[in-house]
Amino acid sequence: MFAIALCSTVLLMVTTAYFILGSIPLLVLKHDTPLDARFVRGFFNIYYVAAFATATAAAISLALAGFLALGGGAAVLALIAVGLRKKIIPKMGLLGAQIQAGSLESVPGFRRVHIFAIVINIAQLVIIVSCLINVSRSQMLPATAPSAAPAVATFSAKQR
Repeated sequence: MFAIALCSTVLLMVTTAYFILGSIPLLVLKHDTPLDARFVRGFFNIYYVAAFATATAAAISLALAGFLALGGGAAVLALIAVGLRKKIIPKMGLLGAQIQAGSLESVPGFRRVHIFAIVINIAQLVIIVSCLINVSRSQMLPATAPSAAPAVATFSAKQR
């Protein structure tokens, strides 16, 4: 079960990183045409569905593997993906419709929503990685822990 939990957590990180790397270059779009707005909206819609699926899989597998705190954290990420999808996608749709109607005043608003979504995704990735680093440090065996390294080095030096 640990292997499945590890794979699903890596898949969650890869999904988040992939969409971050894909969404940042979209900022070069002027967002002043309906096609730009529709494409960016569709891109984030796919991301939120993928984030929900991978976070849910990670939450279940981590909980079953005994990592209840990480499983709970992944479940929170799944809920965040649902919440953001319900807030950001309609906002992008509304602003995209205003852009299509010729309202160029909506372009800066669309860019702000786009940037906000990217910043949230980056924060999620930082949280995922930092939690995994902290858990991996707490799960280290005493012989491999950084504080045990000098004792191991001293012991092996005495044997020679």
